[in-house]
Amino acid sequence: MPDAEEHLGDETLTVLRFAFLAGALALAWPALAQERLAVVTTTTDLRSLTEAVGGEHVVVVSLVPPNMDAEEYQAKPQDVLRLRSARMLVRVGLDYDLWAERLLLQAGNSTIRRGGPGYVDASFGVTVLELRGMSVGPGDGHAHGSGNPHYWLDPKNAEIVTGTILETLSRLDPANAASYEANRAAFLARLQAKLADWDAKLAPLKAVPLVAYHNSWPYFARRFRLDFVAFIEIKPGVPPSPSHLAGIVRTMKERGVRIVVREPHEPKRDVDFVAGKAGAKVVTLAASVGALPQAGDYIALFDTNVAALIAAAQ
Repeated sequence: MPDAEEHLGDETLTVLRFAFLAGALALAWPALAQERLAVVTTTTDLRSLTEAVGGEHVVVVSLVPPNMDAEEYQAKPQDVLRLRSARMLVRVGLDYDLWAERLLLQAGNSTIRRGGPGYVDASFGVTVLELRGMSVGPGDGHAHGSGNPHYWLDPKNAEIVTGTILETLSRLDPANAASYEANRAAFLARLQAKLADWDAKLAPLKAVPLVAYHNSWPYFARRFRLDFVAFIEIKPGVPPSPSHLAGIVRTMKERGVRIVVREPHEPKRDVDFVAGKAGAKVVTLAASVGALPQAGDYIALFDTNVAALIAAAQ
């Protein structure tokens, strides 16, 4: 009898494996939370960064599965239970995980509410891109007056984010502060070495025009000097019109775009359409840890995306 996994794609398997692990961790959560500092993060990226700093002294769960848009996440009853027993919450901020506000009210855990000792907005101190104030125009691909929220896709921002996480962990658990600081230093040393490698590998793509389905990539593009010239999705969750797709194809032909980027959870139809009309390749990148099977942690996320872009360019 053939292995059942043969009938499932990599993206489906990623979701199923995450669901299994999340379920197993949920069952073990109460016992683990008594032994180690219990942390809840809204996304898998923040979970990975928190684990890098916290090491063996923390147990971390993320609320949003890796292959899902955090803005579209529908909270579950067990999320409230996790927040009630958590000593620390790490969230993306910048209006990206607004649904967390309701969960925090329901959980009634003053330690992790805004202003509490265990509350962390990971965007604190990050230089935000695409800041538009409180006015968002009808053509904005990312309707966030507070700025584009995908700041974790610049690996240099991990230095700021882990610094904020370190400060909070050390305040909540001063006995292990030295360990947290050492963990962060070791992680940043690895990241710095990798950053030089990624920069060198992506150098041939500098200023090469690209198109993406969703505007997730400004921080990634700024760091590695990539040029995203258009986005297929005008508004999150709203399919592009035929006229917009025609305009994308026209732009691709005029600018010589040969690569179209999509994330695993994004629809393929419109991406395949514009790529076919313009003679371009489609490359699937992970915007979050775990969104692709190879992107199992924060560093692997960039390893995976860099390798995919290089392969597409060749």
